[in-house]
Amino acid sequence: QVQLVESGGGLVQAGGSLRLSCVASGRTFSSATMGWFRQAPGKERECVAAMSWSGENTYYADSVKGRFTMSRDNAKNTVYLQMNSLKPEDTAVYYCAARPPGRAVAVTVPAYNYWGQGTQVTVSS
Repeated sequence: QVQLVESGGGLVQAGGSLRLSCVASGRTFSSATMGWFRQAPGKERECVAAMSWSGENTYYADSVKGRFTMSRDNAKNTVYLQMNSLKPEDTAVYYCAARPPGRAVAVTVPAYNYWGQGTQVTVSS
């Protein structure tokens, strides 16, 4: 069982930066692929970044490539999402998610078993 708690969301002006954190509980965190998803009002939840347990394999949505960077610290059971050059279209609730241990990077919602409660990111123009 893995429990996830996100933090770091807030209100920022366009062009600004935020760093989201997700702390995981559970002994299997270090072997779990982790993902960051977002969901804007009226839109489907989408994967913006995902990373394998080793950090060797990563995925970024085209809409965030070059602006967002995902990282993880397995010793601290924490994953991060550094978001730079934020745009109003990045406004959404951001969720941290975990796959069962040993699974590869994936980008679909059903592939992830564990979810955090979400943190709101609002980018003003």
